[in-house]
Amino acid sequence: MDMVKIGSFLSDLRHEYNLTQEQLGEELGVTNKTISRWENGNYLPPIEMLQLLSEKYNVSINEILSGERLTAHDYKEKAEENLKSTLSNSSFTIQEKTIFFTRKWNKEHIFEVVLEILVIVGMFIAGFILDEILLMAIASLVMIIWSFYIRNRRSAYVEKMVYPNPADIEVDKKDENSFSS
Repeated sequence: MDMVKIGSFLSDLRHEYNLTQEQLGEELGVTNKTISRWENGNYLPPIEMLQLLSEKYNVSINEILSGERLTAHDYKEKAEENLKSTLSNSSFTIQEKTIFFTRKWNKEHIFEVVLEILVIVGMFIAGFILDEILLMAIASLVMIIWSFYIRNRRSAYVEKMVYPNPADIEVDKKDENSFSS
């Protein structure tokens, strides 16, 4: 994406509607400096603002991101280019998201994990003190099974957060709507 081209296009659109940066900023709830930064190509408006600008100027978000009005013929091609560019410039990589959500899960479940480790270690120590090999063997087996179980739970959570299922998102939206009514 050419930020300067996008900014110039936003400036042209604003001028077509005979608006000052201050007037547009007031309508959108941002400062005229923010409008200036967008129009100079220093920053790309956030998606919420792209939606408002699209509606305000009667152009598509794809046209804004292309920095020009598009014909029906060019629309699909530019949409693909813009999508690829947006994805490649995404704020977080898959690896960064995976690390973030793994750490988040670990923090949220630290008490549970520590408690279960203490129980298993306690069983093993009790087996050792009581000279019960069977108890130590059961503790070892429980520890192995439990570690696979925890790893699986964490992996499922991370996968769900990094690669959300669109069907789950729709279900969540329906649930939110049912609570608000």
